[in-house]
Amino acid sequence: MSDPLAPGAGPRSIVLVVDDSADALGMLTDALEPAGFTVLASTSGTQALAVVGRVTPDIVLLDAVMPGMDGFETCRRLKAMAAIAAVPVIFMTGLSETEHVVRGLEAGGVDYLTKPINIDELLARIRVHLANARAYQSAHAALDATGRFLFAANRLGEILWSTPQAHRLLAAAFAGGDGPLRLPPGLVAELRDRPPGEIPPHTAMAGEDRLQLSFMGRTSADEFLFRLTADRAASEQEQLRSRFALTNREAEVLVWIARGKSNRDIGEILGLSPRTVNKHLEQIYVKLGVENRASAAVLANSAVSGR
Repeated sequence: MSDPLAPGAGPRSIVLVVDDSADALGMLTDALEPAGFTVLASTSGTQALAVVGRVTPDIVLLDAVMPGMDGFETCRRLKAMAAIAAVPVIFMTGLSETEHVVRGLEAGGVDYLTKPINIDELLARIRVHLANARAYQSAHAALDATGRFLFAANRLGEILWSTPQAHRLLAAAFAGGDGPLRLPPGLVAELRDRPPGEIPPHTAMAGEDRLQLSFMGRTSADEFLFRLTADRAASEQEQLRSRFALTNREAEVLVWIARGKSNRDIGEILGLSPRTVNKHLEQIYVKLGVENRASAAVLANSAVSGR
């Protein structure tokens, strides 16, 4: 049976198993390989961190009690890595007290199994968490594809979730040490002290890119939604506005026309109806002296590239 999720599934899912017991590693490998998984084995947290620096697993099975760096600290460090942030981690341990379960979940785990491990239960949980992770990643990748780089943070400034491109930019701007991603203290203070409607945009540097973090609204009592914009898009917008005497909104629309987005996509990105996007597009055609979006895109890309 070589089918982790469904009959005819694609490449084998990669499971990283981290346990200091050679017997446990052997038992899990013998159970997972025939079930259709590719198994990577690590005997310590330090070794696991080195492995994920080379290969991104689809799921991690992690022993909580290990010498040196324990599983809880290993999980925290894994979750601070951009490539691993969305990868589910299942703890496996003989520790069964509620405080240990809570500690595992707070470290970033999605599930907690007590030893001795029941293989059928483990396989069922792996399949569920893989399916959930792929649905999550697909939804967030779809947002990225429409230009919506979004993330959510709590009142302490901890990043709760983000789309892939947003996570890449946030990691470049705010990654500090091995802990989880956090917003800068100034913005955290705004979340704590200001009413949501009064939170102003904040800027930060991610390498050579200047980022703008714009508050979009609250999705729950302690979940604040932000939109992330890289300076490159803002720079393109300004170039087009100046070159063709466009309004700010027309320049925004033209940026996304040049990137091949449909009216519906642009409406979702900018919070406009497709009809409103079309009205802006009519004015853009007049100002650029063109008759269709393809010609507008060519002129826009030429202006931005300096040709």
